Amino acid sequence: MNITSIVTIIALAAVAVILFMGLWNMFKGGDGNRSQMLMRARVIAQGVALVVILGALALFGRGG
Repeated sequence: MNITSIVTIIALAAVAVILFMGLWNMFKGGDGNRSQMLMRARVIAQGVALVVILGALALFGRGG
């Protein structure tokens, strides 16, 4: 397993954890500001994950 695979897995795991934290907060009736903060963090984490995945494809992809 190379470094790009590890970084990609970590980035995707971070997105999943933040998403579930936000959903948990919403379902238990938590603070709306916290839910909003978590969803913003999720969007940022998704952006980072996308950049990592696209970077890996650009560097190591086997395009024709």
